[in-house]
Amino acid sequence: MTHTGMTGTGMTGTGMTMDNSGFDELFGGTRLMAILRGMGAERSLAVSTTAWDLGIDVVELPIQTADDVEALRVVAAAGRERGKVVGAGTVVSVEHVAQAVSAGASFTVSPGLDLDVVRASQEAGLLSLPGVATASEVQSALAAGLTWLKAFPASVLGPQWLTAMNGPFPQARFVTTGGMNAANAGEYLDAGAHVVAVGSALEDPAQLPQLAAILGAAPRP
Repeated sequence: MTHTGMTGTGMTGTGMTMDNSGFDELFGGTRLMAILRGMGAERSLAVSTTAWDLGIDVVELPIQTADDVEALRVVAAAGRERGKVVGAGTVVSVEHVAQAVSAGASFTVSPGLDLDVVRASQEAGLLSLPGVATASEVQSALAAGLTWLKAFPASVLGPQWLTAMNGPFPQARFVTTGGMNAANAGEYLDAGAHVVAVGSALEDPAQLPQLAAILGAAPRP
């Protein structure tokens, strides 16, 4: 997948409407993304390559240390060569947004809902995926104009949480992160997740055929 730039950032003059609908294009209907936490540059690149070869186009690398930022820089550069999209995760401050930009990230992901981080990301030309875990957070994010949301920690919330949230908030598009693997990804997708983020599953040869089967299934509308 070749990403041709951020769309839907909602810039209007000096003001800004929060809008992360550009994730529609970024994910392109895929059902999985990869999240590679604390692996270092060499291993992150190797696992990213596994993901890309499998058909997972979107990769997230959380940035919490200098080594993480360097890994993001390496993987983002490799991703650009292959037309793949790489983002920065665990972005919890405006400073993190600046680090993500300098490392070549295309989007930011946060564990919680921080509209200052969303604004900083948009101002930098990056899409922003905030985390939610309650109905109040989902409602606040949607009111701000954000439709793509990270359900975290997904394994604690459970698939029933997605079913419950999709009732009052049918416009929300959830990416489930935290404790996801080939064995439970299908359950979360069936419950209403649009995308499931997997990590260590990509290093388990036994799970790769299951992940490939999930990728081959029809995407959610």
